[in-house]
Amino acid sequence: MYALVKYIHVVSVTFSLAGFVVRGLLLARGSPLMTSRWIRVLPHINDTVLLSAAVGLVLMSGQYPFVDAWLTAKVLGLTAYIILGSLALRAGSAPGIRISAWLAALVVFGWIVSVALTRQPQGFLAAAG
Repeated sequence: MYALVKYIHVVSVTFSLAGFVVRGLLLARGSPLMTSRWIRVLPHINDTVLLSAAVGLVLMSGQYPFVDAWLTAKVLGLTAYIILGSLALRAGSAPGIRISAWLAALVVFGWIVSVALTRQPQGFLAAAG
């Protein structure tokens, strides 16, 4: 069961990244698709699946945020990613702010994945030090 939930989590992470990249590119191009209902709703559905799978993995593994350092790092990184992603996809923001936030969100996303893969709170930053 753990392997299935982990697979669902990884697939949802992949969809989340792909959706964020696509929405960022559509917004940068001023595409009318950004106002489509499915473009606004689908990420919320995927994020619900992603969060549900994450909670399932936490419960099955017995590893918890604010107890296990690497999971704490992921939760804090996720918070930063959500804030940066919100700034990046806000249509009213200045283009420079949106692009900077979008790029920073992608870096944070990569760091979160590296934390998950290494189970080290530093993730890919450990290699830089």
